[in-house]
Formats: sequence, structure tokens, C-alpha cells
Amino acid sequence: MSTNALSDRVEITDLFSRLSHLLDEKRWEDADTVFDRDISVSSPRNGELNGLDELVDVMRRAENPDELTQHVTTDVLVDVDGDKAAAMANSVVHFFRDGQAPHRTAGLRLTCVVVRTPAGWRLRESRTTLLWLSEK
Repeated sequence: MSTNALSDRVEITDLFSRLSHLLDEKRWEDADTVFDRDISVSSPRNGELNGLDELVDVMRRAENPDELTQHVTTDVLVDVDGDKAAAMANSVVHFFRDGQAPHRTAGLRLTCVVVRTPAGWRLRESRTTLLWLSEK
């Protein structure tokens, strides 16, 4: 594997970590550090969304200030093809209230298309599949 390919894989894996932190910290103003302007998102929680502005608007409106999240994302697989990559990861998301144990936990599969932009790698397509859900 070439140094460039290895570097691309590391940067894309880092992108998934930055996504998790962005979601947990609700830093919607930084969404452009993770998502491409032309992002297309499909998720069980928010349905089909197109474009960064629509995604950020929906995320802000869906925000529940009393509910926090912890995204644990792992098993990132990356297949780089030039300035585009297919990537997949598993994620466990814990939903909780400050200082309390989680009241809901979800197992997710993320399937994404990532593109190289002048600012670095960004998510262009993101498909989230709910694999399981545990509610207490």
C-alpha cells in the first residue's frame, strides 16, 4: 500500500471520529468540517436529506437539550479510488441524560461515499441502517 493510500485511509477513519464528536457535541456550526456541501443523508431518525443547509437545519430542530449522546464508531473499512472512497463502519449510540445511565442504545451501520475536497475528505453520501435498538 502506498504512503498516499495509507494517509487517505487514516484521514477518512479520522473523519468518522470527527463525525461522532460533532454529533455528540451538537456542533452544527462545524458541520462543513465533516460533510460536503452536497451531502445526501438517509437515516431512520431524519429520513432523506439533501444539502448541508437542510441537514444542519433538521439537526438543530431535532435537538433535545435534555438528551445527550455518545457515539462509539468502529470497524471502519475504506476503499479509496482516487478522490473518492467507499467507507463503512459500525456505530453504537447511547442516549442518556446528564449523569444517568443510557435509556436507549442503538446499533447502526454507516455506509458512506467520501470525497476529497480542497479542505480535505468530506462525507458526500451517508446511509445509516438501524441494526438493533434497546430501550430501558
